[in-house]
Amino acid sequence: MAPINIFWFRRDLRLADNAGLYHALKSSKPVLPVFIFDTDILDQLSSTTDRRVEFIHNALTGMQQQLKELGSSLVVYHGKPVDVFKELVKQHTIEKVFTNHDYEPYALERDEHVGTFLLEQGITLHTYKDQVIFEKEEVVKDDGKPYTVFTPYSKKWKATLNRFYLQSYPTQKYYNNFYRQAAKAVPSLKSIGFNKTGDPFPAVTVDNRIVAQYDKQRDFPATEGTTHLGVHLRFGTISVRQLAQKAIKLNETYLGELIWRDFFQMILWHFPHVGKGLAFRAEYDHIKWRNKEDEFVRWCEGNTGYPIVDAGMRELNATGFMHNRVRMITASFLAKHLLIDWRWGEAYFAEKLLDFDLASNNGNWQWAAGCGCDAAPYFRIFNPYLQTKKFDPELKYIRRWVPEFEELTYPQPMVDHEMARKRCLETYKKALDRG
Repeated sequence: MAPINIFWFRRDLRLADNAGLYHALKSSKPVLPVFIFDTDILDQLSSTTDRRVEFIHNALTGMQQQLKELGSSLVVYHGKPVDVFKELVKQHTIEKVFTNHDYEPYALERDEHVGTFLLEQGITLHTYKDQVIFEKEEVVKDDGKPYTVFTPYSKKWKATLNRFYLQSYPTQKYYNNFYRQAAKAVPSLKSIGFNKTGDPFPAVTVDNRIVAQYDKQRDFPATEGTTHLGVHLRFGTISVRQLAQKAIKLNETYLGELIWRDFFQMILWHFPHVGKGLAFRAEYDHIKWRNKEDEFVRWCEGNTGYPIVDAGMRELNATGFMHNRVRMITASFLAKHLLIDWRWGEAYFAEKLLDFDLASNNGNWQWAAGCGCDAAPYFRIFNPYLQTKKFDPELKYIRRWVPEFEELTYPQPMVDHEMARKRCLETYKKALDRG
């Protein structure tokens, strides 16, 4: 058998401007593209109708069509990654495996196991940066230590940036280096244990008008003022370099959101305990949470009696999306008004968000709860009424998701804001004094 190389797709589901794929295609051997529906991940999902799996399946189907036109084929497996590579080694003479970096705790463990197995077979694993602009130690303080506050990190990020970091990878120049074979069928969702909804996903196109107006419109949930590209960034159906190039030309505030993504990935890399259920600041693990399950259920269902909170939760439950401003309001309400452990909310968002990303989800939840890096101080407690007045003054967003909020059937607020605020301050202070 003539030797080949493999490119392993993960959270980079596109052919264009893909760092690892570019290096694979430039190598001296034909490249077999592979994707693995990883049962170690899928088996933990709580629903067989998980639209993220459907999104991945759609992306794979689209890539397969492109590869078919190139005379090649994506090979899609369902199983544990090491077992899949054991199968591939039997079928092919493999010289190298190429893939892109993933910084999450499970991914690092998985890649170590796969890399060890491959090495035992005389095969090398090569990984590349693709899902962020800067990673690991690329943006650190002058003394080499990681930043833990966003603003100075952002300044250094911008100062370090040059054209090299934003260059696209011209993969299309080397498309004729894909391994030639007849197109294989992508396994159906049903065959891997999931159901298809057929509901539409956000378009992958970048709306320049939305990006250009982002700083003025992004905080108003009733307005179409955000790009809805989070799910595409999460699964790599769009290149972060392409978006950063747009942001630099059109809107610095939007660029700031991309820098936040890098920041949280950097934090996860340097402080892996945050991805394992621990507060960034250990003293916040002393907080005595109330953790009332019935109150958590009301928050999850959007029945708190606070319309802006309920609107956000209902939007999330119905669509897998929640406006970023409202994510902050709902998270603050859970942790500070109800004194329910932020990890409960983090897990609920992880289950529901189409664009769920461990680093960003964890970073934002810890920010809202006051226990993270560069967090909102614990005494900053969002007032849902003031947030509504400021960001949904005409109640358009609330009317869309909580049409009954002015009816007698709508529940009374489950907790008084001022009482909850005082209770939160006392509880946090007690824990921090002890810490």
